[in-house]
Amino acid sequence: QFQLEESGGGLVQPGGSLRLSCAASESIRHYGVGWFRRTPGKEREGVSCINPENKTTYADTVKGRFTVSRDNAKRTVYLQMNNLKPEDTGIYYCAAGYIAALDDYEYDYWGQGTQVTVSS
Repeated sequence: QFQLEESGGGLVQPGGSLRLSCAASESIRHYGVGWFRRTPGKEREGVSCINPENKTTYADTVKGRFTVSRDNAKRTVYLQMNNLKPEDTGIYYCAAGYIAALDDYEYDYWGQGTQVTVSS
């Protein structure tokens, strides 16, 4: 069964950085992968995604601060998060599907999530 596992979350001060990883149990070469987050008091929102051709998309709230990348040989997708803000706090999930989009209904497989807390 195709599985995803996120890692790299933690506690960071405002302005700091974290890199999240999304490791897959099988090849992701033909999958689009998205990053989503659920922040306190809000519904789950799309943060970023990357398609098999490495085309990337970002939500306006993270554009210029977050960078998504993939390493197919390692079956891993990364989310580099810089200049983190308290409003970035939440549980971050990665998801895989045949279409890369910021809409969660496009994805078939989901990880369990990793907590990111931005606080001084």
